[in-house]
Amino acid sequence: MDEEYEVIVLGTGLKECISGLLSVDGVKVLHMDRNDYYGGESTSLSLNQLWKKFRGEEKAPEHVGASRDYNVDMMPKFMMGNGNLVRTLIHTDVTKYLSFKAVDGSYVFVKGKVQKVPVTPMEAMKSNLMCIFEKRRAGKFFGYVQDYDEKEPKTHNGMDLTKLTTKELIAKFGLDDNTIDFIGHAIALHTNDQHLHQPALDTVMRMKLYAESLARFQGSSPYIYPLYGLGELPQAFARLSAVYGGTYMLNKPDCTVEFDEEGKVTGVTSEGETAKCKKVVCDPSYLPNKVNKIGRVARAIAIMSHPIPNTNDSHSVQVIIPQKQLARKSDMYVFCCSYSHNVAPKGKFIAFVSTDAETDNPQTELKAGIDLLGPVDEIFFDIYDATTHFETTVADVLNMYTLITGKQLDLSVDLSAASAAEE
Repeated sequence: MDEEYEVIVLGTGLKECISGLLSVDGVKVLHMDRNDYYGGESTSLSLNQLWKKFRGEEKAPEHVGASRDYNVDMMPKFMMGNGNLVRTLIHTDVTKYLSFKAVDGSYVFVKGKVQKVPVTPMEAMKSNLMCIFEKRRAGKFFGYVQDYDEKEPKTHNGMDLTKLTTKELIAKFGLDDNTIDFIGHAIALHTNDQHLHQPALDTVMRMKLYAESLARFQGSSPYIYPLYGLGELPQAFARLSAVYGGTYMLNKPDCTVEFDEEGKVTGVTSEGETAKCKKVVCDPSYLPNKVNKIGRVARAIAIMSHPIPNTNDSHSVQVIIPQKQLARKSDMYVFCCSYSHNVAPKGKFIAFVSTDAETDNPQTELKAGIDLLGPVDEIFFDIYDATTHFETTVADVLNMYTLITGKQLDLSVDLSAASAAEE
């Protein structure tokens, strides 16, 4: 270990998977983790590991099934089918290590009911979310978004979306508050209402991403999810990094980042050995004195024997509860996956309910989401430090890549195709 690297990465969460991108680019990378497994706080747990985390030495009851059949993601997130994470996976050829499956449903909780999210003019006309007149107005708005091309002024209808706010744009189509709610939160995937007072371009591009993702896999939702859970992602990037010369070391205790008198990084020390470098990428737990906590997440994990009610018996689904529907400061998310994605035994479903914590009582705070689940076999509650959704996470990774290499990552290039052409 006593040698010099261009970059040392500490931790194996999704953001730390940047080591794979750097290795592909020819950067000499050392990747270390204090744990003996991949994924860090976002790892996938077997049933026995889940029980140990939340119930200590108590044994899991037999009725929930075999431990080995569970892959319970600690921070589950569906991926947008045409989002930057999927494009990064394709760009790096990591997809050869992973198998994905489309998610069955995308729903929103509005006016006291779970409703399917419409995203095209045709779906808007069929939706139960709106009256007939609202459907026509929404259909026109979806049509505008569908036709909008940032580089083609003739599609802008005389509106500059870099200056017009989202609220001003939507007002031109006369949409009511409930429609504005599900568009902003269940399609554009904003987590609060700040977007209404910001330039409309971001919301329109988010809506287009949702529609493009929906069309890409021709399913009933824009989301995809890896078989066996998200814990497969860090391992896949680790394989990628190793193929391109990256060095991996798990189970390295007491990793200490070393600094010189000017506060610049000089290396990382573990077990009396120091690897030198000038750049370190790490998860916050490795430098706790340099981190400001920005929030916490209240979470419930439930094991069930049925799909979430009112979701068309979907074996995988996301239900978004916009903040306004619960008089909260942020949205609540209900996520469900099952044996169809190989994360639970046959007949079992794993549901998550999460939201930004506004109290220290997750049971009470998450009640609105838990009430949508129906009967549960087992349920666990906790509060953990906040994380971001995938599109934000990948934006951070791409920004780090540029800061480290001085280059923009071109996601339009398929490395597998490029290497095949070279051969």
